[in-house]
Amino acid sequence: MGVPSTQASNAIIYLTYGAFLVTGLYIAWRFRHQSKSEFLSSNRTQKGQIYRRLRNDLAGSEITISPFPPKAPIVACPAEIDAANKFPAIPLAMNFIASALGSGILFSYPEISTIAGVQGLVVYALSSSLPLLVFGFLGPIIRRKCPEGFVLTEWTRQRYGTVTALYLSLLTLVTLFLYMVAELSALQQIINALTGLDGLPAVIVECAITTIYTSLGGFRVSFVTDNIQGAMVVGLIILGVITVGVETHVDKALVHSSGLLDSSLLGWQLIYILPVAILTNDFFISGFWMRTFASKTDKDLYIGVGIATVAVTIILTLVGAGGLLAAWTGAWPGDPAQDGSISFFLLLGQLPAWVVGIVLVMVVSLSTAAFDSLQSAMVSTGSNDLFRNTLNFWWIRLAVVLVIFPVVVVALKSPDILQIYLISDLVSASSIPVLVVGLSDRFYYWRGFEVVVGGLGGLLTVFIFGTIYFGNAQDGAYLMLLENGLYANDWSAFGAFVAAPVGGLLWALGAFALRVGYHWVMAKAKGHRFDAFDRPPPAPPSFYHGNVDGDDGDREGVTTVEAAPTKGRFF
Repeated sequence: MGVPSTQASNAIIYLTYGAFLVTGLYIAWRFRHQSKSEFLSSNRTQKGQIYRRLRNDLAGSEITISPFPPKAPIVACPAEIDAANKFPAIPLAMNFIASALGSGILFSYPEISTIAGVQGLVVYALSSSLPLLVFGFLGPIIRRKCPEGFVLTEWTRQRYGTVTALYLSLLTLVTLFLYMVAELSALQQIINALTGLDGLPAVIVECAITTIYTSLGGFRVSFVTDNIQGAMVVGLIILGVITVGVETHVDKALVHSSGLLDSSLLGWQLIYILPVAILTNDFFISGFWMRTFASKTDKDLYIGVGIATVAVTIILTLVGAGGLLAAWTGAWPGDPAQDGSISFFLLLGQLPAWVVGIVLVMVVSLSTAAFDSLQSAMVSTGSNDLFRNTLNFWWIRLAVVLVIFPVVVVALKSPDILQIYLISDLVSASSIPVLVVGLSDRFYYWRGFEVVVGGLGGLLTVFIFGTIYFGNAQDGAYLMLLENGLYANDWSAFGAFVAAPVGGLLWALGAFALRVGYHWVMAKAKGHRFDAFDRPPPAPPSFYHGNVDGDDGDREGVTTVEAAPTKGRFF
């Protein structure tokens, strides 16, 4: 049994935390003169000061503005606009890697490999990594439409109005809260599984450390520390894979008898379920959007998410392979049979103590990197969406501290986080498809009413499907909570993730017809012009601080100009 001594385990855990605290405090000190907007997002377009300055600077410049241009024109931009708060591709990639991972991957990916084998593992890894490419595709579009924002909810407010923005903000904050709870819960369980120590002290220390440097430095500290932690995670994963590969002895007879190389019904179902669930849920992760807006240029964003996608795919596949190795070495299921979620730790139990020590450092790095990103994302989202960035600097820092208490309380109870995640996934699968319709200028007539009705209607459709599938309303309601999880041996989960987006779109179309019909009736009744399909007039130009690919290649120091739509309308 390769378990480090109590003294060695404590030294590894808390020296790693100490190193992160010193690093975070140093970075916070270096950024001590940053503005509030830099604290929240690292892009200085929150309140329009740059627009007002540029409007004066660009007076007399030749600018062509189109209400809905497919490709925005460019004008020369003052040097100070291309501020030093944008980040090149490699650090951006490390940030996406650190934000996409967490200590919970040591449970979930080995578990799927013990249930659905190689097929399930490959599907899960690709479903988790490929959605990162969406930020490279949609990021430039949303930054061009809403350069003054730094989260998706800001574009939602501009496009669909305040009601829809608050609706999306609520879903976003709940999702971030659940991710924070899951991270701390996973950390507590991993520390106990690897060392036999109580995981509570490690949870408290991690919360204290990330809260200290995040409250002092904000998003910029999280960004820089994620560079370091992301690089550490990549290095430790490589080292860990080599050591596990050298020290593990596979029984070839178990490889064939396990059946993990064969395809399965669940494996085929997951090809649809997981991409829909993870892709739509990633839209709620503000940390991804904040990093999207922080990229220096579109090219940096493309390269950054491309590198991150490849790296995350490899890392998750290697971690998940721990479940396969546990089955093929006889470490899992054991006697008595153990749950597949702990298969990775059963495998480590057969390896030398120094291998477990390496994994401990990796766990602390993974957890700290993920948690400070979620922490800064939640505070920035709340400040922007609920208070419109009008809070005093110190109130924002206090919010960083206060948000941690309910997270710790819930995490210590170690709830079934997977089930809560699945509920969040169903909500996102209902809401996101009807939301992104508005990204296309062809659907300028799409309003917030359709988004909210579609999102709620998608959940109702899941209930209707469950009632029909199971034959009673009670089980239909339980399906909305996915009581049987993802890995039930039937079609209920698959049907739920079909019903959510399809039902959401159908309800949204019904809401659209109802709204247009109402406006038509009111126009006839009051004798005024029917204007439900009129294009909104262009607003004053917005400024996007990036580059535009032209014939002469990528050019820095230029600004994309696009006439943003007027204030979004809900109905």
